Amino acid sequence: MHGRAYLLLHRDFCDLKENNYKGITARPVSEDMMEWEVEIEGLQNSVWQGLVFQLTIHFTSEYNYAPPVVKFITIPFHPNVDPHTGQPCIDFLDNPEKWNTNYTLSSILLALQVMLSNPVLENPVNLEAARILVKDESLYRTILRLFNRPLQMKDDSQELPKDPHKCVRPIKTTSFSDYYQTWSRIATSKATEYYRTPLLKVPNFIGQYYKWKKMDLQHQKEWNLK
Repeated sequence: MHGRAYLLLHRDFCDLKENNYKGITARPVSEDMMEWEVEIEGLQNSVWQGLVFQLTIHFTSEYNYAPPVVKFITIPFHPNVDPHTGQPCIDFLDNPEKWNTNYTLSSILLALQVMLSNPVLENPVNLEAARILVKDESLYRTILRLFNRPLQMKDDSQELPKDPHKCVRPIKTTSFSDYYQTWSRIATSKATEYYRTPLLKVPNFIGQYYKWKKMDLQHQKEWNLK
């Protein structure tokens, strides 16, 4: 006989499939439905449009009296995602006192999609991501395109894998230094020794960036198709 949490999650799963929310895919990966894998696409007309984010959700037998634990598989460079733990900054997930038993799996997934595409910049957990987003959205958009790629399966399947180890990309934290080092190798012909310096203060970087921006404007149609 299944417990209360299982029955509620089974109901939530049926509701999710029935509504078929655009840009949201989720499925249980354990028989007791306590472990889930999720893919969420950024909303249209946002910086995150076209990007796909992979997450895991861990429920307990206390659901729906207590919120689940949500984590990103590969931590995105986002103002409201903890760069160390990969946990999103959503009040009802962070604070059990703000959790409501009326919340469902769909509520959680829709809140995550809105958070990803509409970051709260007043109190970010990733300060560097917030700083760049505020100062130069075009640069932030470029960094996102470098590091937030759709999950690739070895068998080219469009569905989430039954075996998480089939994913090409490992579960990891990507630090800003890693973001910046890779960006430097692409934006300049020489590897920079200033990768630990704030991005826009690097010698010659501004010139390189505006060369790229000029090319972007000249080929706007091609970029929009990517």
